[in-house]
Amino acid sequence: MQALTLPASRGLRWLIEGFAIFRRKPILLTFLVFGYWLSMAVISAIPYLGQIISFVLIPAFSVSLMNACRIVDEDDVMPPQVLFSGFHRNLQALLALGATYVVASMGILGLSALFDGGILFRMLVVGEMPDPEALAGTSVFIAAQLAIVLLVPVMMAFWFAPVLAAWHDMSAGKSLFFSLVASVRNWRAFLTYSLAVGIIGIFVPRLLGALGGGGSLAAMFTVALSMVLLPTVYASFYVSYRDVFGNLRDAD
Repeated sequence: MQALTLPASRGLRWLIEGFAIFRRKPILLTFLVFGYWLSMAVISAIPYLGQIISFVLIPAFSVSLMNACRIVDEDDVMPPQVLFSGFHRNLQALLALGATYVVASMGILGLSALFDGGILFRMLVVGEMPDPEALAGTSVFIAAQLAIVLLVPVMMAFWFAPVLAAWHDMSAGKSLFFSLVASVRNWRAFLTYSLAVGIIGIFVPRLLGALGGGGSLAAMFTVALSMVLLPTVYASFYVSYRDVFGNLRDAD
């Protein structure tokens, strides 16, 4: 399998072309994305194992959203069950990817606990909010930086993996390998993409909040932005796959 190597400017185009896909079916894609988040919230509410199950199902749900974006991109008819279409093909590999993601994330947070005594782990996994004084400590900052550094290669390995498993019938291990190689080869495009998403999703709302004094106008803008940005970001995931692996024929 040969992944294309793209220039840094393509990272920005992923977001722009993702927005173009969103504009073609804005209501439908927004409904699907928030339907996905609602499904994850319901599953996470299951006592004891809910959060683990929800993380294991992330790859299958992400394939569902990629299926929807591909249908919009190719101007096909959207089936009513598209939100769960990611569960119909190579589900065993997708569940294996989800389980691997859980293990990797827990391992990284476990390592971070060596520096902050488990504050970050309890906050992200258990939902236990620490004291503000403890949260502002140097140890939590070091633990968070370590977690971010270790999560970057994990995210690179998982970026394309669900689609490669579902659309090309790869095993979990093979899809992770090719996703990591493709992401490393295109690190410049991913860096540009990350900066663009960060500026739009983080700095713009904060800037508006600062200018507007954090009032209702800023809150309304943030909500409106999220309703556009979230579907656009998911569509940009599909665009990145289409660009990097566009020279491949689908296994369908």
